[in-house]
Amino acid sequence: MSDLFEGIKQKISGHNLRIVFPEGFDERILNAAGRLAADGILTPVLIGNIEELQARAKELDVSLEAAEIYDPANYLMMDELVAAFVERRKGKATEEDARKILLDVNYFGTMLVYLNKADGLVSGAAHSTADTVRPALQIIKTKEGVNKTSGVFLMVRGDEQYVFADCAINIAPDSQDLAEIAIESAKTARMFDIEPRVAMLSFSTKGSARSPETEKVMAAVEEAKRREPLLIIDGEFQFDAAFVPEVAIAKAPDSVLQGNANVFVFPGLEAGNIGYKIAQRLGGFEAVGPLLQGLNRPVNDLSRGCSTDDVYNLALLTAAQALRQ
Repeated sequence: MSDLFEGIKQKISGHNLRIVFPEGFDERILNAAGRLAADGILTPVLIGNIEELQARAKELDVSLEAAEIYDPANYLMMDELVAAFVERRKGKATEEDARKILLDVNYFGTMLVYLNKADGLVSGAAHSTADTVRPALQIIKTKEGVNKTSGVFLMVRGDEQYVFADCAINIAPDSQDLAEIAIESAKTARMFDIEPRVAMLSFSTKGSARSPETEKVMAAVEEAKRREPLLIIDGEFQFDAAFVPEVAIAKAPDSVLQGNANVFVFPGLEAGNIGYKIAQRLGGFEAVGPLLQGLNRPVNDLSRGCSTDDVYNLALLTAAQALRQ
């Protein structure tokens, strides 16, 4: 395990943080929850039928002695969740609607976080991103001043640590969206002791090509600087000009980044998703996430192709977010 995750384990240990896993029956989730509980780092909260989950854990030789299990169909405090959900939805759901909706494990788990019965949530091993994000946006909602949530990956290889955004949520962000993503990504970087140096990526470097796509990124850089004057940010950049000092000298000699960026904001979801997977599969980076930014409480989304290690590590990051918040 990298120094990053060892450091996070030390930070969160002893704080009795509770992380919800709505997909309790998934083998990867159960194995990761068992490891987390055995390590004494945090308390896993699994959602599902208690007897069936315990039987499944026994099959996998996983101890759930230090975990908690809640079954939405037999939850003793469901009335409290229903009332809070109806109030939160402000007329968009009746009590009858709420009782049906909260049988959904992601909605149920998100309500536990919203009501401070848990500190964060990790889902997505067996559900789509929309299934994880929709309850979070409806219940937990974005922080004041944040218009949209966005998804970042923490890219880790040995001592190297980078933030890639947005690789999960916003398909075609405009310049205002990109500026917000850059600012929130810098905050995420600081959360994990990465001092952000933000590069706004494109297929052009400093006007080497002109198009509506490159002008969008240029405008995003100016907007981010206006909102956060002290943020170290520049663009538009091709990736090599943002990352390789020798290339930066040739292509952008006056840039504040000088080829040493560590937070990379992609111009759209297509590029971001492809980019992080190339780094993961060809570059040997561990891609942890996506971490959802801009929410009032931490809710994070796994890839359906995730491993047990991915679940374990994202739970650690989620706990670190909860501790910081």
